[in-house]
Amino acid sequence: MSGPALPPADVMPGAEPFAFPGSGPNARTGVLLVHGFTGAPMSMRPWGERLAEAGFAVRCPLLPGHGTRWQDANLSTHQQWTAAVDEAFDALAADCDRVFVAGLSMGGTLAIRLAELRPADVAGLLLVNPSLFTQRMDAKLLPMIARLTGSWAPIGSDIKKPGVTELAYPKLPTRAMMQLRRLWALTRADLAKVTAPVIVFHSREDHVVEPVNSQVFLDGISSTDSSEVVLGNSYHVATLDNDAPLIFDGSVDWIRARTPATETR
Repeated sequence: MSGPALPPADVMPGAEPFAFPGSGPNARTGVLLVHGFTGAPMSMRPWGERLAEAGFAVRCPLLPGHGTRWQDANLSTHQQWTAAVDEAFDALAADCDRVFVAGLSMGGTLAIRLAELRPADVAGLLLVNPSLFTQRMDAKLLPMIARLTGSWAPIGSDIKKPGVTELAYPKLPTRAMMQLRRLWALTRADLAKVTAPVIVFHSREDHVVEPVNSQVFLDGISSTDSSEVVLGNSYHVATLDNDAPLIFDGSVDWIRARTPATETR
């Protein structure tokens, strides 16, 4: 039996969604950024700033149930997350000729799901440590844990670089984690529907999402243009870690190579 409903919570400082307009010859190319489970746009902002600096139009929504308090995540569903990404994609596409989708962790899962559901619309996928399953032993007990308690040990801020902290929930919301498991199952079942160009950046050492997730993804898709970059000096939240410049500069070059050389409007 649940307790009394909590009053609406404010968005934590730094967890706000963000958007940057395009500029110059890349202005009609958009990049949708999607943050991870229990995280917030803060983990994607440096990447977004680098993409905007290169002239791309950028948007990063705050996923439902995120950026406020962990209890709110337990009231959200994977359908709401998917819908939020879909709506943000359409908002960006309204001002662009093509839109690439980039995601971290569960944000990668949602990016993959969008490419499965809208293969004709997604210009390409840029994924950082995307998640499709977990091999953690305690995950086998999750259905029971979720019935007994609303929270578990946190997973945020797995970062190798000293002094860097991700803005993430201090607890793992177990019912929301059950929703993520359902999203994983749907996404894994439809991997063959992914036909967009793909680049995957994955950390050699990741304490949240096992690196084998990236291999399962690459083995399951139908894309003819796919590549991977192994990050040797970062943990899970690689967008805030030592290898971030490699991701940022690599993604700018990768997107430019898949857009027209000159654009005039």
